[in-house]
Amino acid sequence: MTVTVNKDELQLVLDKLDTVKLELLRLRALLLPEEEATDEEKKELEKARKEIAEGSKIKLEDLIKELC
Repeated sequence: MTVTVNKDELQLVLDKLDTVKLELLRLRALLLPEEEATDEEKKELEKARKEIAEGSKIKLEDLIKELC
């Protein structure tokens, strides 16, 4: 089966993937074993929550670079 998408449809899919990635990072943070977060980690988590609430996105390439 062959699927053809135009540029706008592809961008929509990529945007949705970015949103999913942010949510997965948030869930990962919630599921990690409980331990006291440092002040810096707390600031990063708060920043991530704000970005999610604002609908911020991250490029797949940037996410891969950050996690590898």
